[in-house]
Amino acid sequence: MKKNRVILVVVLAIISVAFIGVRTLAQNPLANDLDDLNSELSLTKIRRGFEIAPVPLNLDHKNRALVGYGSYIVNTQAGCSDCHSCPTYEPGHNPYIGQDAKFNAPTYLAGGVPFGPFVSKNITPDATGKPHGLTFDQFREAIRTGVDPDDGGILQVMPWPFYHHMTDGDLRAIYEYLSAVPHAEPGTCSGAGQ
Repeated sequence: MKKNRVILVVVLAIISVAFIGVRTLAQNPLANDLDDLNSELSLTKIRRGFEIAPVPLNLDHKNRALVGYGSYIVNTQAGCSDCHSCPTYEPGHNPYIGQDAKFNAPTYLAGGVPFGPFVSKNITPDATGKPHGLTFDQFREAIRTGVDPDDGGILQVMPWPFYHHMTDGDLRAIYEYLSAVPHAEPGTCSGAGQ
């Protein structure tokens, strides 16, 4: 009987400590501040993504928040247009030669940029509405592993060793954004950033 009482006291003590810990965590102002900060940052990035999208977006059957956040990543952090747009900038709008920056909408993300023996891929939606014709799983696999979905080789110029650390949520947002941009065909350029 005494042994059962001791076990009961120990179990109640463990439950009490767990309850106090959960209650303290829930009341932690830092946790609430981080939640508020994350919400505000997310909304700010989504809004900014829509503001800076250089092409009209097709939002039919798309998650608007993911499209906006994807635009933010593609157009501010990942620099996708420098390598996947040929040419990258409209004539008279190349910031690398002292002009104001304006992306070349007709070739935006259409690929065609030469890198020696390699040429960047067109990552705009194909006729099925998928970026480069890839499902999300195929897109994620290419970014995570660097395996070229077209020929099974390793993507030599694509900075996938950095991008493969992105969260699935980030990759989902990029994919959703790429699904929302208009299909485009590459122009003529001699290298990235023109």
